Amino acid sequence: MQSENRFFDDLSRIINGAAGTVAGMSREFESNAKERAREWIGGLDFVSREEFEAVKAMAAQAREQVVALEARLAALEGSAPAAAAKAKPRASKAQG
Repeated sequence: MQSENRFFDDLSRIINGAAGTVAGMSREFESNAKERAREWIGGLDFVSREEFEAVKAMAAQAREQVVALEARLAALEGSAPAAAAKAKPRASKAQG
């Protein structure tokens, strides 16, 4: 009876040791896989979320500036359409 208990005790120690080793290998594999994925993605020239958000904000600001400049241009063209019309015929007379 004593020898059977010792056998099971030894067996449980071996199994626990193997489980710890497998868990360590699993963590190491996961770490290596993540590192390889980062290297692969880094080689594909993907941008980070922070870079994407920064460029997105810059594009939104540029769009706002374009809208403001279009409104300003429309106001300037609206206030001086005669000057623009006079400038065009002179250019055509010089060519002809």
